[in-house]
Amino acid sequence: MNAFVRVIERGSFAAAAGDLGITPSALSKLVTRIEERLGVRLLTRTTRRLVLTTEGELFVARSREILASIEAAEAEVTAASQAPRGHLRISVGTTYARQILAALPLFLGRYPDITVELLVSDRQIDLVAEQVDIAIRSGWLGDSTLVARKLHDARRLICASPHYLRKYGSPRVPADLLQHNCLTLTGFAQFNQWPFHTSEGINRLAISGTLTSDNADLLLDAAVAGLGVARLADFVVARALQEGALVPLLEDTHLSEPFPVHVVTVPGRHRTPRVRAFTEFMVTHMNGER
Repeated sequence: MNAFVRVIERGSFAAAAGDLGITPSALSKLVTRIEERLGVRLLTRTTRRLVLTTEGELFVARSREILASIEAAEAEVTAASQAPRGHLRISVGTTYARQILAALPLFLGRYPDITVELLVSDRQIDLVAEQVDIAIRSGWLGDSTLVARKLHDARRLICASPHYLRKYGSPRVPADLLQHNCLTLTGFAQFNQWPFHTSEGINRLAISGTLTSDNADLLLDAAVAGLGVARLADFVVARALQEGALVPLLEDTHLSEPFPVHVVTVPGRHRTPRVRAFTEFMVTHMNGER
């Protein structure tokens, strides 16, 4: 199963054989024996590429699940005696990537036998199918078979640079934002409707501006450069606020909409030493401990 999965991941017998330390012909014969035993064709071989059949897609998906379960079983037995080591694949969204990057030097210094592959994407990945050890996910988790550990609660802040405020003035009440250039995140309609407490309940103010982006870090840089007012997660703007590059606005009326940030992993794999070490490290790191 491991050999078959490696062929699919690498896209060729030659590349997979190099990883496994066998010849391409031996690997091809191994896959052929699997097909003969199952009585179905798993791969369609052409001169240019390998294409999974319907049965092959099912077999590779189940194989990945089984291999993950084997790894988890071994980890549960040996975790107590093993030092954290090995390759750690971490999936993180673009908004949170800087937090992980800032923590990595300390983590790798503490665990020199661990190597890290950081996969930065806002796409919701399948941890089993893509062989990812850990994913960092912001927001509320839906029903899932994944094991989750909360890192911390985050909240959103409205802020602008001192330069922008000197030039255009500070908004005193939410309605003042309608006269300001507001920088917004694309992708979700609510990002263009900023919530505020009023005497009648929660009011969502539809704001607009000259710059939108799907990247929070870009909007952070734009706000620091004085291009407008931004509403971003506190962990995105924390350093800029600390250094005085940004100033918080409308704190008395703004609804910060707290949301959790979790580490998630496949059941069983959370007990592997390298996964457990990273999870515990991030929990303490993000809560201000060292």
